[in-house]
Amino acid sequence: MAAAGVNWRKLNCEEKQLELPLLPLRGVIVFPYLIIHLDVGREKSVSALEEAMVNNRLIVLAAQLQAKTNEPEPHDIYKLGTLAEVKQLLKLPDGTLRVLVEGLSRVQVKEFVQRDPHYRVLVEKVEEDVVKSPELEALMRTTFFQFEQYIKNSKRVQPEVLASVSSIEEPGRLADVIASHLNLKVEDKQALLEAISPRERLEKLYAILLNELEIIEMERRIHLRVRKQMEKTQKEYYLREQMKAIQKELGEKDERMAEADELRARVEEQDLPEEVRERALKEIDRLEKMPPMVAEAAVVRNYLDWLLSLPWNIYTEDHLDLERAEQILNEDHYGLDKVKERILEFLAVRKLTQNLKGPILCLVGPPGVGKTSLARSVARAMGRKFVRFSLGGVRDEAEIRGHRRTYVGAMPGKIIQSMRQVGSKNPVLLLDEIDKMSMDFRGDPSAALLEVLDPEQNNAFGDHYLEVTFDLSQVFFITTANTTYNIPRPLLDRMEIIQIAGYTEDEKMEIAKKHLLPKQLKVHGLTKEQLLLTDAALTEVIRSYTRESGVRNLERELATICRKTARQLVSNQATTVRVGKQNLHKFLGIPKFRYGLKEEGDRVGVATGLAWTEVGGDILTIEVSAIKGKGNLLLTGKLGEVMRESAQAAVSYIRSRARAFGIDENFHENIDLHIHVPEGAIPKDGPSAGITMATAVVSALSGVPVRSDVAMTGEITLRGRVLPIGGLKEKVLAAHRAGINTVIIPKENQKDMEEIPAPVARKLRFVLVEEMDAVLKEALATSAVAEDVG
Repeated sequence: MAAAGVNWRKLNCEEKQLELPLLPLRGVIVFPYLIIHLDVGREKSVSALEEAMVNNRLIVLAAQLQAKTNEPEPHDIYKLGTLAEVKQLLKLPDGTLRVLVEGLSRVQVKEFVQRDPHYRVLVEKVEEDVVKSPELEALMRTTFFQFEQYIKNSKRVQPEVLASVSSIEEPGRLADVIASHLNLKVEDKQALLEAISPRERLEKLYAILLNELEIIEMERRIHLRVRKQMEKTQKEYYLREQMKAIQKELGEKDERMAEADELRARVEEQDLPEEVRERALKEIDRLEKMPPMVAEAAVVRNYLDWLLSLPWNIYTEDHLDLERAEQILNEDHYGLDKVKERILEFLAVRKLTQNLKGPILCLVGPPGVGKTSLARSVARAMGRKFVRFSLGGVRDEAEIRGHRRTYVGAMPGKIIQSMRQVGSKNPVLLLDEIDKMSMDFRGDPSAALLEVLDPEQNNAFGDHYLEVTFDLSQVFFITTANTTYNIPRPLLDRMEIIQIAGYTEDEKMEIAKKHLLPKQLKVHGLTKEQLLLTDAALTEVIRSYTRESGVRNLERELATICRKTARQLVSNQATTVRVGKQNLHKFLGIPKFRYGLKEEGDRVGVATGLAWTEVGGDILTIEVSAIKGKGNLLLTGKLGEVMRESAQAAVSYIRSRARAFGIDENFHENIDLHIHVPEGAIPKDGPSAGITMATAVVSALSGVPVRSDVAMTGEITLRGRVLPIGGLKEKVLAAHRAGINTVIIPKENQKDMEEIPAPVARKLRFVLVEEMDAVLKEALATSAVAEDVG
């Protein structure tokens, strides 16, 4: 059977093949029986149409594989196309041809006969074998029914099309007409065009219609859901506006809406970062939709309160006047030149750069030397706000990073709490007692501080509660500690250590006159005329009633004097109370300490050493008794392992030099040595008592006394070498407080003498030693032993 719609005999062609011009189509498939308008603009396509119009108006229409190809080659064109007749041709003003074509039948392109000026191809008619059967009839009816459903649901095809399609009885034509009205991909339409068998074509079309109906149904559901949501939103908006209008007329306002409006106004008033602004508005929207009695509403309110109370972009202006800053620091603190110099350096660099990140200083020193008050003075000198919190006893990581909002009673960490408290983004933040932190199963707070105290990371500090980053890079962090060995090494590495050793007697006098006494007079309601405290009395308080590196106990003793003075003024109606050295004991009681050990005189087997403690330097008396026995060595006084080893090394050195010291070389066989360090309840350790022990042992064995006005410190080796020690400044200050005249120190510690205050250095005589013989020569009283080692 010949292809439907074409009378090949009428075309004067008895063969099955024809040679006709080819028009490649982009994104369009023309089915048989379809009448369609095409716009043609390519030169080859225009030439093909002109030839068709000159001859028999017949042209072959075939789709391109890729619509974007502008100059298709033969391999870019599908080989099965449609033979069409040009019904009408109209030339548009822009040179484009608008042509009306009618599809006649399917043709197979066999060969490209001509390429220029347009394609001419040899095509062969495609025959369709149609054998009607009940199954084919059922397939036609089912496909028609699905097409009918498609028209009803999609609204993309005019209903009139259904009437014209219902009259078609040929299965192949029915499939082509329905396919021409579907909005399908080019590949799907080409597959239908290449389906030669009407049955195969109808089956493919039926599957496509089912798929399209499913898609249409999903689109309908989505549309209904979106429309319902939009209607709900519009309804809520309408009702909300009505409610606002009614409340406005009544002079009332909904509590939730009023709260939400107030919070939004706060957001608009503040200069918030974009991330914080978006988070705040999102939480306000959540709060507005919540019922007021829901527990989560309180959580959201608390979160918003924290978020909007922080100083996101609030700064104080730095006072970069170095002279004024130096004046303030000197007014508040006497001495501490090294710390003051570091602060002034920071201000100078800040004045030059205007963009220096906040440093992290760690003030290390014994209690009472003014570490905390110094940080407050730094804030005043810089014109910044000051905030402080103590890390002592903190053992929960959440204390630093905050709790997550999912926990009951969640709050931000101490850092964020301090920033809210101070209300500025560039305060002086003091982290007190950083060496007193601990850790347990809840985490390590020192690890959480690593981010806080790192200038390269703290510009985006993440608090678990806030869930947004906070910039800490402009904060001036100052930390305090009594010692550094309790601070984890990674944390210590992030800080600049400034040692504050302690005050000399002269410095304590000045601090008491300028700061402590005026403060206590004010606290107790006294004036300078009502209490006259002589310099001699004040010196006696420092020497006989306190023994410390700081001035905390000194302030307590002055407070005691002020209290007793106030009582005398009230009880006796006196106008002035004079406190001198003679009547000081009436106010403070008997002296607590004896100033100066040299008054006790020289003693055998007793040497004075110098020790470093957490509260500063101190003197260390070492006693040695030589008793007849079996050569045992007994160590008492709660000595640590290192100190015990120093004692053993000292005894071994003395055995090797016994003859030079005039000591029995066999003393280790018939004499027991008992080395004791008083205050046995206090643990003691360290190698710096080595030469002191050796001196005391030599004195006990030889019977030569040790000079009471000499103190010493240094580590001893088996060969008698004296090795350097640490904490020299603190030890020298302790010797000065105790009234020592001569201090023996290792020669390698000579470089550390620069840290010793000049007034103290002038009052002491320093002996630098490298060998134990030099120590004994200086420490032992004039004797044969001293001459021998000399």
